Amino acid sequence: MDVDVAIRALSARLARSLRLPMRLCAAWVATFLLLPVALPLAASEPWNAPYDRADRARAILYSTFQTPPRHLDPVSSYSENEAVFTGQIYEPPLQYHYLKRPYELEPLTLKEMPEVEYRNAAGRRLEEPVVGDEVASVVYRLRVRQGIRYAPHPALAKDAAGRYHYHALSAQEIAEADALADFAHTGTRELVAADYVHQIKRLAHPDLHSPILGFMERYIAGLGELAGTLRDARARSTAPLDLTKFPLEGARVVDRYTFEIVLKERYPQFLYWLAMPFFAPMPWEADRFHDQPGMAERNLTLDWHPLGTGPYRLIENNPNRRMVLVRNPEFRGEVWPSLTGGNGPLLPRIDEVHFMLEKEEIPEWNKFLQGYYDTSPIAPDGFEQAIRFNARGEPEITAEMAAKGTRLSVATRMSISYLGFNMLDPVVGGNSRRARLLRQALAIAVDFEELISIFGNGRGVPAQGPLPPGIFGHRAGKSGINAKVYRWQHGRATRRALEDARVLLADAGYPGGMDPATNRALVLHLDATSSGPDTKALFGWYRKQFAKLGLDLVVRSTDYNRFQEKMQQGDAQIFTWGWNADYPDPENFLFLLYGPNGKARYQGENAANYANPEFDALFQRMRDLPNSRERQEVIDEIVTLVRNDSPWLWGFHPQAYALEHAWMDAAEPNLMARNTLKYRQLDPALRVKLQARWNQPARGVVWFLAGCILGLGALVLWRLRQRTRAMIS
Repeated sequence: MDVDVAIRALSARLARSLRLPMRLCAAWVATFLLLPVALPLAASEPWNAPYDRADRARAILYSTFQTPPRHLDPVSSYSENEAVFTGQIYEPPLQYHYLKRPYELEPLTLKEMPEVEYRNAAGRRLEEPVVGDEVASVVYRLRVRQGIRYAPHPALAKDAAGRYHYHALSAQEIAEADALADFAHTGTRELVAADYVHQIKRLAHPDLHSPILGFMERYIAGLGELAGTLRDARARSTAPLDLTKFPLEGARVVDRYTFEIVLKERYPQFLYWLAMPFFAPMPWEADRFHDQPGMAERNLTLDWHPLGTGPYRLIENNPNRRMVLVRNPEFRGEVWPSLTGGNGPLLPRIDEVHFMLEKEEIPEWNKFLQGYYDTSPIAPDGFEQAIRFNARGEPEITAEMAAKGTRLSVATRMSISYLGFNMLDPVVGGNSRRARLLRQALAIAVDFEELISIFGNGRGVPAQGPLPPGIFGHRAGKSGINAKVYRWQHGRATRRALEDARVLLADAGYPGGMDPATNRALVLHLDATSSGPDTKALFGWYRKQFAKLGLDLVVRSTDYNRFQEKMQQGDAQIFTWGWNADYPDPENFLFLLYGPNGKARYQGENAANYANPEFDALFQRMRDLPNSRERQEVIDEIVTLVRNDSPWLWGFHPQAYALEHAWMDAAEPNLMARNTLKYRQLDPALRVKLQARWNQPARGVVWFLAGCILGLGALVLWRLRQRTRAMIS
């Protein structure tokens, strides 16, 4: 008999015999029948578990995303929220070694590091050492490892006769497909050199809008010309462009597993670009499949359904709920990296990764505390709950979190946030002794340690110069301090006394902060944008720092567009700015002070408009050197020079704090690599155990229901007994 029918029948019988309401009897019967099930359930597992019971014992990592990815096609993707996915799916030629610091490149899909050949204007190979003026072109020869295969995809599916299943679909067939899963057949094939050449050509495709095309046109031979040719072809026809019919001088196939990239000039930092998804391989079949009319209208594009050779593939793309990565069944397996050369386990070690949409920080934080997310950043409201600072000012996990086995990882970001001076300004800029001493005095007075503590919850490292830790050329410890601002005392860098700044200010001609031209406090201007409630407090803090020297700081707050206009015209005086590394090379930070990159004159990234011929000459020399003792010595000269000139108040390097539960293996923070999920490991059994401990069901509710049932049962027995007595009498 159906359970629902049985409940209704029994409830009706009780209602008639006991003369009680039908609803009351139905509730009593249902509760009585469900109680034996509810009590064991309450004792065995959390009631609030958000995931399928069948997945509890599986190696699935649960994480979050806040902003849905816009581009998953490697030719267009250039955002951090997208790299979380593209880094696991695509494989460019190179990657960052997971463990080595400073960061170091190593082959990923290549047999060895690229072979570099310098040629003169006649095309003849130049022998090392090479003088920069002799170089007319640079050839990178890349050899791909054999046996690498793409993840299964309909674009690669063939029938028994070797014909592609889905390269000539009808409009009706496309209209009936809502996802790749609707195509019954999938296929795979080996990665070959031509796939890398095809991807480089895609940089010039007019419909794909690669954000690095303008930059790479300067270096890759013929890329700009190819872009123009493709634009002309697009103007003549809206039909899909077959890139296999368009040659590119700067990217050519040598044989099945070898290809060459030709640069028009020497650019040693090009190797770092070969570790970015822009240079990940793409089979021509993927374009042929996705370019069919009607595909884009159904989101059947590489932006939604990426195809790569990496350890994971995307099987669910639901930006309003979750994104799911699963193991690529065709992945060759990669050995755990080692610093000693020993063998480690095969990668990846996690079967799936589920990214859940979380738009608010508090729900995400609470679910992490419950154990339903494996790792988490630290929400502002949860910072004091998670972090404490010891007597040395170092962050530690709180006792409450440590008792749960939660671990803290701290990594200094490859970035810098600084206060800049416009070197074109007549007061704070220029190379005069007066302006330089004024800047040096302010470098001492503006206490960035205090700023980090108040506005960053301690998440930052005071900068000693333009290079963050982890970058070649950065010096740590006593040898790395900025002696213009710090002294080395008791084993640490200590900011110089405010009196030192006052002496410098007096030498600059502003005793006590007074401007001799007006006999009043020198007025300086901070140009900034207002972007939230904390901005007002930050502006107030800056005013207090300048006031310590008797200087009057006026904040000129404006909207972002107006601020950008002032910066481009060189009209700002003092400003806040920052930079995130594109790649871990000192060139990527020192070019921010290179004269020909001045923002006002050349629309470059030198926001301070700093120009020093000595610096420029050293920078050009440093840029072309390999990492070596000679390069370190040149960098030391550069850093000493800019510390003296003080075009920036060096500010701080932000730090990334992350928490992870005890069932996760201890991660090695790597802020340059984007393909780190393959290195992670977790213990599902321990996760289930701790989730049950941290999410004890409300057993009191169950026992309250049991009490109600017992009470109702007693009432029923009493009514039956009364009725029996009445019948007897």
